[in-house]
Amino acid sequence: MFHENFQVGYFGCGVDPGGLVPCPGRGGAVRAPAARLDTQAETILAGAVWSRLTRLTRIGAPVAFLAPSLIFLLAFTYWPILHAFFLGFFRWNINTPNRVFAGLANYRELLLEPLFRQVLLNNIYYGLLAIPVAMAIALFLAIQVNKRFAGCTWYRTIFFYPTMIPMVAAAMIWVWMLNPGYGPVNYYLKMLGLPAPEWLYSMEWAMPAIIMVSLWKHIGYFMIIYLAGLQNIPDDLYEAAALEGAGPWVRFRVVTWPCLSPTTYFLFIIAIITTFQVFDQVYIMTQGGPANRTNVLVYYIYQNAFQFWDMGKASALTTVQIVLLFCLVWGASRVLRMRVHYQ
Repeated sequence: MFHENFQVGYFGCGVDPGGLVPCPGRGGAVRAPAARLDTQAETILAGAVWSRLTRLTRIGAPVAFLAPSLIFLLAFTYWPILHAFFLGFFRWNINTPNRVFAGLANYRELLLEPLFRQVLLNNIYYGLLAIPVAMAIALFLAIQVNKRFAGCTWYRTIFFYPTMIPMVAAAMIWVWMLNPGYGPVNYYLKMLGLPAPEWLYSMEWAMPAIIMVSLWKHIGYFMIIYLAGLQNIPDDLYEAAALEGAGPWVRFRVVTWPCLSPTTYFLFIIAIITTFQVFDQVYIMTQGGPANRTNVLVYYIYQNAFQFWDMGKASALTTVQIVLLFCLVWGASRVLRMRVHYQ
């Protein structure tokens, strides 16, 4: 008698749950391959599931790590940019609290507005003066503190320290220092017999004063980046140049400057972006005056949005700033990347 759970199976013979097939025509019981096939199928299925899980893990793990940053970028960068671009086509101010579609009217008004042109010229003047001066002084300081001498670490710290001070605090310090009545800058200028300008109250000296504060604040950061670039230059190149009889200037021109081209390229792009982010020092020190001589693009956006309550115009200005900044960075990248030497 066969097992009570005997079933008809392989080759028409009975199959019991143990896998033995009673088959008299084949010389007794034979092992049914059904269990083996089931095992193989389960193994293949498990392998496929594991492979799929592994693939999902490889894709999902980076996404999971990037998700917090991506969420913040979407919420506080990309969405505001798109929303500002959208609002730039509407009249939305204190006189028209309900948004009214105006097409390109806000942009036409900007092109015809003399103050907008002056603000752009102020920003260009700021960048043309601040960027080359900051990079030149930072490179000079980096070369000096890269030398081996007693106290070089202290000098690096002293030059870098202003970078750590918040711009609002730094601007308030410089408002006191540049005060024409009791500020220490004018006090020492008068002691030396030099003219003491009105600084923040002068139409000629207000923007140079803003630039001076920005240089004092940012040169330390540029210096540290240049210092890192200098320390990555192999000493063999300087030794080979010295063996060829190259002096200090020639070594700088044929070794240091070409090897620092990636660093210079990076700092130049950062400086362009920083030029169009100037706000804190203008807000604290001059509030765009005198006679809008220090009014820059970000401060002008702030005025239209939160002083004049003209959100449509402010959004159009924001769009213009983003497009202008993108074009400048793209143009600088196209011009400079062909002159960058990574080896």
